[in-house]
Amino acid sequence: MKLFCCSSCGHVVFFENVVCERCNHALGFEPQCRQMLALESADGIWQAVGPHGGGRWKYCGNYVHGVCNWLLPGDDGGSLCTACRHNLVIPNLEAPGNVALWQKMEQAKRRLFYTILQLGLPLATRAENPEGLGFEFRTTGADRSKPVMTGHEDGLITIALAEADDAEREKRRHAMGEPYRTLLGHFRHEVGHWYWDRLVRDGGVLAECRAVFGNDAEDYGQALQRHYANGPKPSWQDHYVSAYAGSHAWEDFAETWAHYFHIVDTLETGGDWGIMLKPEADRSGLLSVDLDFQIFDEATTIEHIARAWTPLALALNSFNRSLGHQDLYPFVLSPAVIAKLGFIHELVHGRVGVQQADLGMPTSSAA
Repeated sequence: MKLFCCSSCGHVVFFENVVCERCNHALGFEPQCRQMLALESADGIWQAVGPHGGGRWKYCGNYVHGVCNWLLPGDDGGSLCTACRHNLVIPNLEAPGNVALWQKMEQAKRRLFYTILQLGLPLATRAENPEGLGFEFRTTGADRSKPVMTGHEDGLITIALAEADDAEREKRRHAMGEPYRTLLGHFRHEVGHWYWDRLVRDGGVLAECRAVFGNDAEDYGQALQRHYANGPKPSWQDHYVSAYAGSHAWEDFAETWAHYFHIVDTLETGGDWGIMLKPEADRSGLLSVDLDFQIFDEATTIEHIARAWTPLALALNSFNRSLGHQDLYPFVLSPAVIAKLGFIHELVHGRVGVQQADLGMPTSSAA
C-alpha cells in the first residue's frame, strides 16, 4: 500500500482517512486513478480540489455507516463503489457491535481491492456474470441452522463476521494450529479461488497450472478429510508455503496467491516509505536491499521480488521480536514456493496462456 497526499495541501494521508488533519478538507479514495482526493461540498455533491480537481464525486453509499471512503463519479447512476458493489449480504446493523466488526471487514476488503486494481485484474459482480465475485458477511449460516463456514463457491465468498473479532480469530488460529490468521489473509486466500476459475480454468492454462501446483481434479472433500485426519504432508516446508497448502492443489494455489498479495503489497509499502536495508553485520550483502522500485511494473521479475522480500521479512520479524510479538511473517519461502509465486506473478501479468482481455470480463483498471 502506497502513501497518499492530500490533493489540496500535499499533507501525507493514509488509505482509510476521511479528513485531512492539516487543511481539514474531506477526503475520498478515487479507485480509477487510485488517488486520495480532497473534496469541497458543492450543491449536494463533492468537487475535487487541487491538481486532481475538476471532477465531481459522491461517496459510496456505505460511507454513512463509516465503513467506506471510496468515491464514485457524481453522475454515476449507482450508489456503491467499485469494491462495495460486490457485497451481497452485510451484517444486521441493528445488532450491537456489528457495525464495528463490519468496519474491520470492509477495511480489509478495500485493501484487497486496492491490490486487484493495481494489478489490473478482471472483475465482475454477480449481476454481471453468474459466477461473478460476491461477498457475504454472516453471523449465521445461509439456512440459519448451521455455523458460518468461511469459504468460496463459484465466486461467492462467505466470511464469518466473527473473524473480525480479534480475540475470536486468535482463538480459532490456536485451535487450527495456524501460525498466521488475519482478515486480510482470508480475503486474499478466498479471492485466489475465484481467480483460479477466471485465470486458470477459463483462461485455458490448466495444464500449465497443474505442472506447478499438481492435480486439481483430485477429490477435494476427500483431500481435506485426509489432511485434517493425518496432518500435514511430510516435509511440506520444502514444497508448500503453508501446511494447509499441501491439502489440495486448489488450496496450494489460493495460499500461494494470498502470499503473493502479501508480498507485493508490503514491498510497495516499503518502497513508498523509502526503506533501504543495509545491516552492518551483513558483510556478504545478502540482506542489503533498496526497495525503491515499481513492484507492479511488468518488467519487475519474481527474482527481484524474492530478493527484496527475504531481507524485508527478516527485518520485520526482528522488529516484532523486539516488541515482544510473534513473527510478522512466520513463513520460509523454499525454492519450490518461489517458483510457485513466479507462476502467480506471470499469471497476473497475463503472460501464462491467454491475455486477460480474452477472458470475457472487464479488467479492474477500467472498473
